Amino acid sequence: MTVEEKKPIKIVETVLRDAHQSLYATRMSTEDMLPIIDKMDRVGYHAVECWGGATFDTALRFLKEDPWDRLRKLRAGFKHTKLQMLLRGQNLLGYSHYADDVVDYFCRKSVANGIDNIRIMDCLNDVRNLKTSIKAAQAEGGRAIAALVYTLGEAYTLDYWREVARQIEDMGADELGIKDMAGLLTPYRAQELVRALKEAVSIPIAVHTHYTAGMASMTYMKAVEAGCSSIDCAISPLALGTSQPATEVMAETFRGTPYDPGLDQALLGEIADYFAKIREKVLKNGLMSTKVLGVNVKTLQYQVPGGMLSNLIAQLKEAGQEDKYRQVLEEIPRVRRDFGEPPLVTPSSQIVGTQAVLNVITGERYKMTTKEARRLLQGEFGQTVKKPNPEVKKRIVGDLPCITCRPADLIEPQLEKLEQECAQWKEQDEDVLTYAMFPAVAKEYFAYRETQKTRVDRTAADFESMAYPV
Repeated sequence: MTVEEKKPIKIVETVLRDAHQSLYATRMSTEDMLPIIDKMDRVGYHAVECWGGATFDTALRFLKEDPWDRLRKLRAGFKHTKLQMLLRGQNLLGYSHYADDVVDYFCRKSVANGIDNIRIMDCLNDVRNLKTSIKAAQAEGGRAIAALVYTLGEAYTLDYWREVARQIEDMGADELGIKDMAGLLTPYRAQELVRALKEAVSIPIAVHTHYTAGMASMTYMKAVEAGCSSIDCAISPLALGTSQPATEVMAETFRGTPYDPGLDQALLGEIADYFAKIREKVLKNGLMSTKVLGVNVKTLQYQVPGGMLSNLIAQLKEAGQEDKYRQVLEEIPRVRRDFGEPPLVTPSSQIVGTQAVLNVITGERYKMTTKEARRLLQGEFGQTVKKPNPEVKKRIVGDLPCITCRPADLIEPQLEKLEQECAQWKEQDEDVLTYAMFPAVAKEYFAYRETQKTRVDRTAADFESMAYPV
């Protein structure tokens, strides 16, 4: 390979988003992030993934933080590095589809507040659900990375992936992503897939996987050799297990080769030292379990992402049925086939997983079902790659009408109504979007924000009353 052909691999650092989402339920606070961002900004990352996914919900619900304020603080600190977020297409960061006006406003505000790259996915790989967010991100000057949600199954052939990729490129996406949330992408399959996609499209290809099955570093190596443009990594203290391969390891692997990303290893070492203390803290306080740090090759059999596993355990524990864990894992692939073989990623993973739990603990398949399962089978989230089991669909949906068009086409504009509902709490434009994502949680946060403001005002008044007259 000549100097002219040299193509350094770009590294996206996930420690501020997916790494802690995968390892300890997205509980990293802004306070834990800010002290290290100056060093992170000087390493040479292509981008830092720091927002979206579950961070929005968790910041509000558990950390009592404004996610928009976090984004603005990160933007102020990262002066040279692109900031990236994960968005669930027409679902945004919630669990239902939103009207186009809400999707458009959310994407625009995300870019306006500091996001450079929006990686957009749809849980069913229904590209119709990506269209609005791609255009909205680009309209504000952001880069739209539309991702294939990778999964296994007889319908998911190379021809299938090529066709979806072509549709994504035709929509105008700036980049194509491969999002392997469960760590199912094996090294040689990654090589084959990247080569096939490069034949189908001309836009760059980003690869994202998890270390759950123990092969992710090798997967990245073959994907890079096949011609992908970027890989997602996590600094070593919060890497491996259900997280991503270690940043320093991948950077060192490619050092001195045509793929050398040119990261500053000395600075990476200092960043690792910082996050080692975070790791020790969350292990000590129980936020992170050692169970998520090992290798579980059985993920290839059940196709269950790490976050979904912890949710299943919690559901079974609440029902006093923890001994049924193995049965639930075996039931998940059967429910997935009945539901049209969707990839297991939010929200389809929760829908399939919860139904598997219900099937096992009731002792009868589909004796109890959820409204979310009905919505999925009705087509409310989009079209599945295969048709659902007709008997199961009949049992759950009955004679209710099904959706065949793009689901959002049936949703009337929502923004004006949301503005009216949120008016009493609104302190910034973004508050209406916070309310749109999680109304109940948002109202709790807004009330908390008001009490904090009152407390600060009271403290200031008390201080003034104690001051000596001048």
